[in-house]
Amino acid sequence: MAAPKLRQNLQIKGKLSATLKNWLPILQSNILEIEETINEYALENPYIHIQSSITQDFSSKLKKPHPNSPIKNSIGDKIEALSIQTKGLYQILEEQIIPPLFPTEISQKIAMHIIDNINEEGYFDRDLLECAKEMQISPEEYEKIRQRFSFLEPKGIGSKDIKECFLFHLQDAENISDEIYDLASKIIKNLENHTKLNSHPLYNQALNLIKTFQTPPALAFIDSDPCVIPDILVLEEDGEISVSLNDDYYPQVHIDVIKVKENDQYLKNKLRDARDLVDALDMRKQTLRKIGLMIVEYQYDFFMGGEIKPMKLKDLADEFGHSPSTISRAISNKYLECNRGTFPIKNFFTTAIDGDTSNASIKDFIHNLIKNENKQKPLSDLKILELIEEKFSIKMVRRTITKYRKQLNIGSSSERKKNYAISI
Repeated sequence: MAAPKLRQNLQIKGKLSATLKNWLPILQSNILEIEETINEYALENPYIHIQSSITQDFSSKLKKPHPNSPIKNSIGDKIEALSIQTKGLYQILEEQIIPPLFPTEISQKIAMHIIDNINEEGYFDRDLLECAKEMQISPEEYEKIRQRFSFLEPKGIGSKDIKECFLFHLQDAENISDEIYDLASKIIKNLENHTKLNSHPLYNQALNLIKTFQTPPALAFIDSDPCVIPDILVLEEDGEISVSLNDDYYPQVHIDVIKVKENDQYLKNKLRDARDLVDALDMRKQTLRKIGLMIVEYQYDFFMGGEIKPMKLKDLADEFGHSPSTISRAISNKYLECNRGTFPIKNFFTTAIDGDTSNASIKDFIHNLIKNENKQKPLSDLKILELIEEKFSIKMVRRTITKYRKQLNIGSSSERKKNYAISI
């Protein structure tokens, strides 16, 4: 079946308007943060009146569900989670990108770029050279800023892997002797063979200290997020696919009528800001809907039961006439729900391995293999390679498997075996 014609009027001439740039936090906020973000503007503007869509008349929503909605959890099941919703990981990180740790505009821009490339577990999962090239700076300068993340909360955030996460924690550890610090550092750096150090009299103390370090760094946010609400709904009925926004959670923004005196420039400015806010909220909706339409076009086979195909973030950025970094912000911490489940929007952007096989498919396969492996006999990279070649009928090399495993923040087979032993 041919893909449906979904790309009518998708070409966007020029870049995003000044309105959207000025109200970028509205685009960046996920669906549970949008109301709080708008409320911050409303507090300073007498023209803006917000009607909450989270607290208003839930019974009416229960009686009138969205037709053919793929959402399986009733909205009533989510009310309690919404009532205790706290700030998200990315919002908390952005609030920490301030002086004196990030004193200059360029250091803050680099830090925000790093945040854009931190995955949901809290690890930095991009190639540093590519990121530095995107920012048009040296890799050394980019890495210098990333290392400052060792001072941010939650501890370990922005680290590349479990070892560096432990080292970030260790750097902040208090009330420990230099001897324990040095020994713990050696254990972490030789994690796969740390038992060779067990003759040291402080070995158990150092190991117990390491066990208190939280991994992955964003674990608390993963555990405290019992409810994921999608921004985009992809509905399929009789072979026809439609894209809509989950706008039940959007607050209603009203502009109150206040008479403005001819020479009252303050109120005139506030009225303009209020209208810009309404325009920015509408632009957010249009932007996300167009992103949804493009994902369905590129990934049509996936929504019909197939695999995710190669798709670069740059493909989407080129369509919008904007940088990949801005589009990355637009989709960060946002989800799409379809009849196959709920997925982070970033999951749909992959690169090709062979033909229509994407690296996302390979990584998902590796993740599932290791998740279900025998903890007494973890799978080697060579064995994983054999299973992948058998599953996908492609030829790869072991170093590629090692690269993907590291990108998933998964240790080697010997390292995993030691970690399994520690966790017992």
